[in-house]
Amino acid sequence: MSRPAVVKALWGAAVLMLVAGCSSGDPADPGDRPGTSPPAAVSPSSPGAGAPSGGGRATVAGTLTEGLKSPWGVARLPDGDLLVSSRDERTITRVDGRTGAKTVLGEVPGVAPGGEGGLLGLAVRDGWVYAYLTAASDNRIVRLRYGGGDGDRLGAPEPVLTGIPKGVVHNGGRIAFGPDGMLYAGTGETGRTGLAQDRGSLGGKILRMTPEGGPAPGNPVADSVVYSSGHRNVQGIAWDAAGRLWAAEFGQNTWDELNLIEPGGNYGWPEVEGKAGRSGFVDPVAQWPTSEASPSGIAYARGAIWMAALRGERLWRVPLSGAERSGDPEAFLTEEYGRLRTVVAAGDGQLLLVTSETDTRGTPGPGDDRILRLEVS
Repeated sequence: MSRPAVVKALWGAAVLMLVAGCSSGDPADPGDRPGTSPPAAVSPSSPGAGAPSGGGRATVAGTLTEGLKSPWGVARLPDGDLLVSSRDERTITRVDGRTGAKTVLGEVPGVAPGGEGGLLGLAVRDGWVYAYLTAASDNRIVRLRYGGGDGDRLGAPEPVLTGIPKGVVHNGGRIAFGPDGMLYAGTGETGRTGLAQDRGSLGGKILRMTPEGGPAPGNPVADSVVYSSGHRNVQGIAWDAAGRLWAAEFGQNTWDELNLIEPGGNYGWPEVEGKAGRSGFVDPVAQWPTSEASPSGIAYARGAIWMAALRGERLWRVPLSGAERSGDPEAFLTEEYGRLRTVVAAGDGQLLLVTSETDTRGTPGPGDDRILRLEVS
């Protein structure tokens, strides 16, 4: 389904409600509201689906499934099937990787949806499903036993890490296992900007932990799960072919960021936003005006980071060479499928792309939300 560009007139009212619910007075996330952005962009004109521009290509090969409600996290099972979380319905659904058939595995107990919180990121390992969720008192990571066979259901949730700050906005939520076997999580500062620089808080950080939730060996501080700090709202994490960790981050009113994560690195928020060249802070590798990005999930494929954009309603490609960009970012699918939440590498130049029109901030059409099959190069 292709959709024309739509002016989302209801955004303004929704944002006023969110701001009223934020004790800090920090505005709602630019990914979900109109706002002022600088006129200059870091990218060339955005091509449509499959259009060659700068060497990259992204072609929609088909729709895997549709009719998903507020999809957020996606995890691939060993057989190629997918687990998909519903942020607002608190459920995990198994999607057949070949046919797209959907099976609801159950509702995750203890999820308290609200604002940008709810049932968020998913990861799988050794018969466990890991979930990042918003509870009544905090954000937390739990794990549930799941055999993965036909007829299997989710076990009871067991806590892995609790005490991550929660808010109406900026809850982070992406989790993934790295090449080192450790569990990583991106968190937000919940609109309380000082948490990003607070060494005693788990908010505004990237966390690295064992599968059981303890501080991972080799962390910058031996008794802490904090891996990097100074983040506003991390919602995308992925590793490149060399095992380097990349993260996508929401800016406020000026610059969204793609960062190469260094252990112990401080990425500046709220002292700086975007590239500042200030001592003690790590500059992003790429940045965008908030109107063109508001990045959520990212994936690595074919020598590039692919970044799903919510407010920007496009898929960004950032070609890499070592720790640097090897070319300008390119945009695909601009305003064709609405808000884009999650992108997952599926091997052999394939990506799976999840739309996000049913999260109360989009303009859903028939069939939304959906998972698209993409071929990229």
